[in-house]
Amino acid sequence: MPSKSIEERFPALAMCPPALAWLRMRADLGLAPRTIDAYGRGLAEYLAFCASQSVSVVDAGRDHVARFVRELTDRPSRRPELLPSAPSPPRLANATIQQRLTAVRLFYDYLVEEGLRVTSPVGRGRYTPGARPGSARRGLVPRYVSLPWIPNEDGWAAILAIAAAEPIRNRTMLAFAYDAGLRREELCALRTDDIDPARRMLRVRA
Repeated sequence: MPSKSIEERFPALAMCPPALAWLRMRADLGLAPRTIDAYGRGLAEYLAFCASQSVSVVDAGRDHVARFVRELTDRPSRRPELLPSAPSPPRLANATIQQRLTAVRLFYDYLVEEGLRVTSPVGRGRYTPGARPGSARRGLVPRYVSLPWIPNEDGWAAILAIAAAEPIRNRTMLAFAYDAGLRREELCALRTDDIDPARRMLRVRA
């Protein structure tokens, strides 16, 4: 079965010739299909936002981009069940917001290169060699990385209580993962000849 065209996958882009031309060009340049999908979804969301603001995407200014950022940061997550005990509804992840803005920024860069705009309304971070710390220009949304969740004593007790009811295979894998600090891929790649009980060693395959 032939794959769908960009117009079929993103009908909103078909209503905006420059957006459709930009995404087609990115696909022709050999970007990965998942990257094209991410760019298409992000740009489609921005086009829908501009339509709600009654402004042409080509003519939108910094204030419209700022409102789009505000809409993204205030938007509740579509998977609130992941944090049922959170004091407030979880928001979109920082990485998701950055992904949306990347698509919008690259699209406006294309419009500038094609002469459809003079400047881009999307700011970006800039680093000047030799500049004093803290003087670099930041992007619209600061980047941050969430620290991994580490269970407390009660959390570990709950994990062990659940693991106690598991088959010995699963309990052994949990013990290996915890004691040797194995990642999921390393744990699943273990073979019986990777285990050396005499030396209390594990062979980890890259």
